[in-house]
Amino acid sequence: MITREATMLRIHVPVAQETLTAMLGGDGGAAERDPVLGAILETIREDNQLGNFGYYKGVVEMGLGWESFVPGHDATPTLGEPGKASLSPTVVVKVHAPCRPEDPAFRRAVDRIMAIHPWETPVMEIAPLRLVCREISR
Repeated sequence: MITREATMLRIHVPVAQETLTAMLGGDGGAAERDPVLGAILETIREDNQLGNFGYYKGVVEMGLGWESFVPGHDATPTLGEPGKASLSPTVVVKVHAPCRPEDPAFRRAVDRIMAIHPWETPVMEIAPLRLVCREISR
């Protein structure tokens, strides 16, 4: 078995209800049309290590659903009201990078995504891992 070091970045991205409905209905292009999700996908596809699988670039996985939360009384939520449960249409974007989390280029790309993300407290996870890969001879 061949493995390689990588870092996983998982981003919970709020989307418009219309975007989620369209995506659930099979319209994958709705992701590109959503202002926040589209901008994050565009950032991932820039010249950086995010989604870099060698022969393939900009590789992402997207999970569709909702995120539930209760804003605190001192919060300034983008969606919902303090003290009340809210549901946010959300796309979870998972992307891998062939580097360590400390890599300066990786950190710059994450900073760019943070600048796009509209939530007061964005949910973004970073985890080092190993990916199984094929030995390719061409």
